[in-house]
Amino acid sequence: METMELAFEKFGNQDYCRGDRPVSPTIILHGFFASSRNWRQVARKLSARFHVYVPDMRNHGASPQHPLMDYPAMTADLLHFMDQRGLETASLLGHSMGGKVAMWLALTFPGRVDKLIVADIAPVSYKHSFDNTVLALKALPLAELSNRKQAESLLASCIPELSYRQFLLQNLILKDGKYCWRLDLDIFHRMAPNIAAFPNADHLAPFTGKALFIAGGDSDFVKPEDINSLFPEATFNTIADAGHWLHVQQPDVFTALVENFLA
Repeated sequence: METMELAFEKFGNQDYCRGDRPVSPTIILHGFFASSRNWRQVARKLSARFHVYVPDMRNHGASPQHPLMDYPAMTADLLHFMDQRGLETASLLGHSMGGKVAMWLALTFPGRVDKLIVADIAPVSYKHSFDNTVLALKALPLAELSNRKQAESLLASCIPELSYRQFLLQNLILKDGKYCWRLDLDIFHRMAPNIAAFPNADHLAPFTGKALFIAGGDSDFVKPEDINSLFPEATFNTIADAGHWLHVQQPDVFTALVENFLA
């Protein structure tokens, strides 16, 4: 399988220990349409106690684009990323799409995962469709845009949630005086069903390492019964007054849960 050389940000440059044992680095895996920049605040806080890598997944951020985007491919990218840096093991923190990548790596290469943290996603296939989102972005008249605020207003009827519009528009960049997408929206449109899905894990042994699942109290993405069979040792926490973007809506509570689990 062809792997991508992932762009990444790194936080914390010293070796950390738990007692007399070195602590594995932590790799943060972002969600669909996101990038490493969305996790800088959390990564900086964690870097006081842990060595943190935040890669851009394929087709996201500054990483290369590829017509295939599914969980086995993204897991292969992550393993290549770890191998390049001599990381025999790492703790993984994944949100949404990134959480599915983290779970798939834990299930297929359990010896490479120290601790697993999954934020507001489960190892299941969802019926959710990204069609409306991708089509709305594709319909933006880029040549007519003079500023980002104009793009935000044009998206309002199709994507009414302001925070989600602003999140998506982080991928709209100004290049040579013209606005363009940093993403290949055609790839996103074709591959979106793979992102909503989860590979068949019936042939795999459960991951029996340490795992923490964190859900937003206002989100319905995660149910404990969806987790137990594949992650029997997992603990489950819910953050009140937070939805799917729990690390943005309750950053202090979220980061404290992650720090305590990693420590």
